Amino acid sequence: MNLPPPTIGDWSAESAARVDARVRLWTPVVRPLLEALYADVADIDALLQRLIGSSVAAARARRPALRLLDIERDTDPAWFQRSSMIGYVAYADLFGGTLKGVADRLDYLDELHVSYLHLMKVLRARDGANDGGYAVLDYRDVDPELGTWSDLEFLADQLHDRGVSLCLDLVMNHTAREHEWAELARAGSATHRAYYLVFPDRTEPDRYEATLPEVFPEMAPGNFTFDDQLQGWVWTTFNTYQWDLNYANPDVLAEMLQVMLDMANAGVDVLRLDAVAFTWKRVGTNCQNQPEAHLIAQVYRALLAIAAPAVLLKAEAIVAPSDLLPYLGVHHLERAECHLAYHNQLMVSLWSSLAAGDAALASVALDALPPTPPSAGWVNYARCHDDIGWAISDADAEAVGVTGAGHREFLARFYRGDFYGSFADGVAFSSNPDAGDERTCGTAAALCGVGNALRSADEVALELALRRLQLIYGVMFGFPGVPLIYMGDELALDNDRAYLDDPAKADDSRWIHRPAMPWDLAARRHVAGSVEHRVFDAVQRLIDIRRAEPAMSAGGSTHILRHTDTAVFSWLRQHPRHGRFVGLANVAAREATIPADALSTAGCSRPRVVLGDHDLRMSSEGLRLAPYGMVWFVDDADGALQPTS
Repeated sequence: MNLPPPTIGDWSAESAARVDARVRLWTPVVRPLLEALYADVADIDALLQRLIGSSVAAARARRPALRLLDIERDTDPAWFQRSSMIGYVAYADLFGGTLKGVADRLDYLDELHVSYLHLMKVLRARDGANDGGYAVLDYRDVDPELGTWSDLEFLADQLHDRGVSLCLDLVMNHTAREHEWAELARAGSATHRAYYLVFPDRTEPDRYEATLPEVFPEMAPGNFTFDDQLQGWVWTTFNTYQWDLNYANPDVLAEMLQVMLDMANAGVDVLRLDAVAFTWKRVGTNCQNQPEAHLIAQVYRALLAIAAPAVLLKAEAIVAPSDLLPYLGVHHLERAECHLAYHNQLMVSLWSSLAAGDAALASVALDALPPTPPSAGWVNYARCHDDIGWAISDADAEAVGVTGAGHREFLARFYRGDFYGSFADGVAFSSNPDAGDERTCGTAAALCGVGNALRSADEVALELALRRLQLIYGVMFGFPGVPLIYMGDELALDNDRAYLDDPAKADDSRWIHRPAMPWDLAARRHVAGSVEHRVFDAVQRLIDIRRAEPAMSAGGSTHILRHTDTAVFSWLRQHPRHGRFVGLANVAAREATIPADALSTAGCSRPRVVLGDHDLRMSSEGLRLAPYGMVWFVDDADGALQPTS
């Protein structure tokens, strides 16, 4: 029976009762967090009421369609963990030109069944150098070249009509130096000077610098910048024009909450907390992942749950594996923190495995991660708009007989094509020889060798390169979490060195993998036999199978399976309601073998191949996987209904 959807009109007693219930639920959570953050604040209750008041006011201001979404998602809090969640990531201007242009291209995303769209560089950034849009000038205005705030609301509504959630960046660690708060500080406002970390001389900055790393040592050495108008040293972690906010000041916490609420009420479904790991400073540390950074995220989680329970928080914390899980709420006692976090360890492990032709290190690193809370999950990605940092821990490397420094150097050399036998065509980014830290840029296709193979007209090399690209996406789609397609990867888009001709971009190699969407090339996805068609079709197949198999929903447990042949990366997923899934990936350019009883040992009594049957064959030695072969299994025994007694 098809029931009409419920309707919600003006604010009603029922709406007020729902919000009041959320206030009663979350207020006892927020108060101790504020006490831990602001022990010096005399009247915590006044601060608490100020923040709760902002959330309630925002709840009242939500449009009826958004309040309906709140009800739906509050009823099904695991909505984002479904196997049907498929993500796509793009710069708004590079994908559609304008926000209206993005809306005009939504049919393309429908072909990929996209249900999560992360658009970048949407809020208004400073003119000139702006770190790819991450030096925000105005949190309540859209980049004028993209359109208006009304255009953003229109796009969000269009996406919601198609069942797509909108993700935008919230740059929460810093603002542009031209932001209104910074301008007021320079004009003499003591209130706004306290929004930032400003020091009268080098005494305190030098104490901090003793243990601070440099994020962009080549482009922006040091972490402090002298400002003539302030007559002080401003904390600038990322660039001289990006001023770090002072979250030790509760006014900053309150201001940024209001920004979040305004974005939520524009229709944004997921707030990507950019640089959340950097939000609290402490002398004698690297000023990353401090306990207070987690308390801040937990405060925002609770206050947004009051105002807009349909909205998720996603941690942009590209940090060491041991520091990553707390952003999902893994502490001594589990906490409600971010709903999602980037699975940086999976991404790095996959590229490491392809370079080495061996998955032993990936198995060790991923097996060492503690389980994620059932109410939170990963965002899986093969690459993003930024560089790839080779976050290989020394302990994990030593566990497989290599050194961390040596393996990180190997990966940097391999992916810039400066290693014997390398197939990759990447470029270095922000190399820091003193720290042994060189990061890598390049499209996924370029790093897999597609461009090199096409230029050499080598069909064998091209086939292997395409299989690598399909494998890395296959593992990423097969792991629990929301898989993200970075714009152009579905077409095997190659590097674009045209950025070198633009003086505003030439010194930032990340632009090599940020070309505009080539819509003429995208049209070739319908030309049978073309590279674009082969890759687009393969990605569509991953999506179709994933959407059809509830066992691929997140929310269960994941176990790494070890095999004698370390070319095979293998994992078991066990969902409490949907059963078992097993993935096998051969990361080598040769056949690999696992025992014939590997699936039964993993508890699968009726395994069914749902992907990659052409990559699998039986032999007297066991199950043999083709070079760069990928196979997915679902245990049909788990789906059988048992008769009642």
